Amino acid sequence: MEEKINIYCKNNDQQQVFNAGTSLLEIYQGMGIELPCQLTCAKVNNITESLSFQCYKPKDVEFIGISDPAGIRAYVRSLCFVLSKATHDLFPDGKLYIEHALSKGYYCEIEIGRELTHEDITRLKQRMQEIIAAGYPFITREDQTPKVIELFRANGMEDKAILLETVKEVYSKYNILDGYIDYFYGCLLPNTQWLYLFDIEKYDRGLLLRVPNRNKPAELEPHVNQEKMMTVFRELLQFQKAMDMDTVGELNRGIQAGDISTVVQVAEILQERQISRIADEIYRRYTEQNVQTVLIAGPSSSGKTTFCKRLEIQLMANTLRPIAISLDDYYVNREDTPLDEQGEYDYESLYAIDLKQFDEDLQKILAGEKVALPTYNFQTGERIYRGNTVQLQPRSILVMEGIHAMNPQLAPSIPSDATYKVYVSALTSISLDDHNWIPTTDNRLIRRIVRDHRFRGYSAKATIARWPSVRRGEDKWIFPFQENADAMFNSAMLYELAALREIAEPILKEVSQVDDEYSEAHRLLKFMRFFNYVGKEELPNTSLLREFVGGSSFKY
Repeated sequence: MEEKINIYCKNNDQQQVFNAGTSLLEIYQGMGIELPCQLTCAKVNNITESLSFQCYKPKDVEFIGISDPAGIRAYVRSLCFVLSKATHDLFPDGKLYIEHALSKGYYCEIEIGRELTHEDITRLKQRMQEIIAAGYPFITREDQTPKVIELFRANGMEDKAILLETVKEVYSKYNILDGYIDYFYGCLLPNTQWLYLFDIEKYDRGLLLRVPNRNKPAELEPHVNQEKMMTVFRELLQFQKAMDMDTVGELNRGIQAGDISTVVQVAEILQERQISRIADEIYRRYTEQNVQTVLIAGPSSSGKTTFCKRLEIQLMANTLRPIAISLDDYYVNREDTPLDEQGEYDYESLYAIDLKQFDEDLQKILAGEKVALPTYNFQTGERIYRGNTVQLQPRSILVMEGIHAMNPQLAPSIPSDATYKVYVSALTSISLDDHNWIPTTDNRLIRRIVRDHRFRGYSAKATIARWPSVRRGEDKWIFPFQENADAMFNSAMLYELAALREIAEPILKEVSQVDDEYSEAHRLLKFMRFFNYVGKEELPNTSLLREFVGGSSFKY
């Protein structure tokens, strides 16, 4: 007699009996559930699993569609696997690099000894469509790590082999698609026919893989021009390739070889050069065009505050006298903060700023008056005055930073040509391997978890719970203005997740498995295990990362 197990489903608040070993997909079908969008994966006891996962014990299950962040990740991974196989089929000696998210899609390059043509893209898309139509299953296998390393090397995937060698786990997984070997770190769909929508198009030197819109799953994400951001990514990728450290496995090798101090120093110098160039251009605009205001914007945990302080030093070296103003200090009191669609405080809203008071103060400052500046207490949620004042002096220049600094509605009284705008973000360019990129949002979330825990008294659970609202606010209030920047500064460093790991792990482990936020905490912990540790003592006290981990020589 077959063993029976109870499965509780959160989607319909129902419990049902199944045979032990029943897959999640069979449970979904057996319970007669219909999600409003395409099913992609499920949470089992708050851990995200593929639909092929088999249940042998009683479980709590929640099925996830493509509109959920975990759902779209599973879809995109599966689509990338198809792109990888199609590239191998058409260009057996070629090399695919899935670089990073860009223009609401994913930028990829293929090394085939020449630049990709539109005809190549057409053939590649046709081959992907053939693979999808064939309905090949996405198969996951697990074996002893040395055997998996040997398998990857036999298939020309040295990047994956190096990663597994440096992580040093006993067993490792790999994926198979119609006999083709690869691995994508996370859930995949049951088979290729589940990929109902995609496109690829020529983009720069490579191609852009386009994916469904989470909020409108029947439509592709709209194409967004991000040429300036593309330039920033390319500069850092060139640096990483020159150092032979464009994947985590290569970084780990450097750490194990004792080279990390050099890597940290070079990365820090590279950032300082960027800041110096921006300061030189601001000085030129100040002298030639009478630009008196620098606006620094960027999403949460992008390092705007430290960038601002380091920029001030560079401006002083150019004989200017910077006066810093943080837009965070103009937040309205917490109880006056507008609410988002979920009824939560919307700190990312432009209207979380006291626009009237800010504009009045700004006009007085630019008129040469002495003005008292507020300070916002993040722990109490109140704006207070501590006697801080500012007044323009000869060769003064205002430096204002905040997530809305480039929004034209913030300070309509200042002509656009009288400002210099800088967009700051952690544009993570290092990848786990050639086919698995590291999302910029994960980099910033880990920064924020560490910072909020250390300086604002928030748990990882609270920060993770807040993150979806933060992301919605960024999409609405910040990202639409990023290409308006005069300069873009990438605050991410290739070694930083290795440096954050030791601090972030115990904070993430405080999230309980019964918490809804556990699945995200668990995913981040699994992801960070790929990085070898770098002690924070390696970081200079002027490093931008000190804003998050503490020990900075700057006062915040």
